[in-house]
Amino acid sequence: MSQTPTRADFDQYMVPNYSPQKAIPVRGEGSRLWDQEGREYIDFAGGIAVNSLGHCHPVLVNALTKQANTLWHLSNVYTNEPALALARTLVERTFADKVYLCSSGGEANEAALKLARRWAHDNVGEHKNRIVSFSQSFHGRTFFTVSVGGQPKYSQGFGPVPGGIVHGEFNDLASVRDLIDDDTCAVMVEPMQGEGGIVPATQEFLQGLRDLCDAHDALLIFDEVQTGVGRTGSLYAYMEYGVTPDILTSAKGLGGGFPVGAMLTTDRVAPAMAIGTHGSTYGGNALASAVALAAIEHIGQPDVLEGVKRRHDLFREHLETINRKHGVFKEIRGKGLLVGAEMASEYEGRAKDILPLAIEEGVMALIAGPNVLRMAPSLVIPEADIAEGMMRLERAIARLVAGQ
Repeated sequence: MSQTPTRADFDQYMVPNYSPQKAIPVRGEGSRLWDQEGREYIDFAGGIAVNSLGHCHPVLVNALTKQANTLWHLSNVYTNEPALALARTLVERTFADKVYLCSSGGEANEAALKLARRWAHDNVGEHKNRIVSFSQSFHGRTFFTVSVGGQPKYSQGFGPVPGGIVHGEFNDLASVRDLIDDDTCAVMVEPMQGEGGIVPATQEFLQGLRDLCDAHDALLIFDEVQTGVGRTGSLYAYMEYGVTPDILTSAKGLGGGFPVGAMLTTDRVAPAMAIGTHGSTYGGNALASAVALAAIEHIGQPDVLEGVKRRHDLFREHLETINRKHGVFKEIRGKGLLVGAEMASEYEGRAKDILPLAIEEGVMALIAGPNVLRMAPSLVIPEADIAEGMMRLERAIARLVAGQ
């Protein structure tokens, strides 16, 4: 680069579908980042639940460096050892029998939805194509996935949406009973809604969906793009509920920051994705697969998963302490290190106003809709960083309350 890029370059050269903060981070280590001016930040955002081991974790750096000096990409005309090792590990550690590798959560969900419809088409008939999803759900930004997602704002303005998609109410089993029938091919659900406000599913809801799918010979799809790979304190959230899906999607934390996605399914369903029915140019890329394998092996260790649950308690305790002082939150919820704090009625819709104040105080956070402050930090964030980050967050919230 002949000159140092600035935030103004984003407005000049980038399509305006994002509105990034003014600071440009240039270096990261663990749960801390430094920007172009050398300012330090504690990272409670985690790349939106992506940087599962923080920044530049040696396990991932070593895996990437080793693979980078060996083999990068082949195409799906061939297979490669890292992809096969990753697929085997995912099968051995989950309900799945088969794995499809891709490059993102949107791709994984697109593949899951296409597989469900193809399976129903091949085994029952083309009339069995209805997909049931839920209001406020989020499943990606492809046209199919935004149509299945329960937030119309993401599909408006792009023309007619695909047909055969209906939406029930999350955690309301009665609303699903009115929608599912023998023409339903799949029910797609997040075990905990992420973009919809960090709302965990109830045990009764997920078990009820499983029972309804079984009764109507429909497939149950769990979107674990955000909840998977240790985020809730289990390798995948479905394990905490004891409810097994037919298809599961994974991405975000799967690569610890390297783009990778996966769709997991069973021997009963997988044959519908026969040769030529679907594909991904970079899916099963050797670099991505090597990093994802290292990530899932490290995160899957019992002490790491137990640490996630312990850190959840710390986040909740700190947020409750802040709330006792400032009264800005109505409810604190979530599982593991996916934590949401819903704003109190007098601060309705103002979660986004905390973010720039937090940046100025040296801590990065997220929102989940306009009314929920969201945190999705590294699964191994040091407890000292949690304490320091919460001090900084409290200063930002105090400024919000004071009207600054």
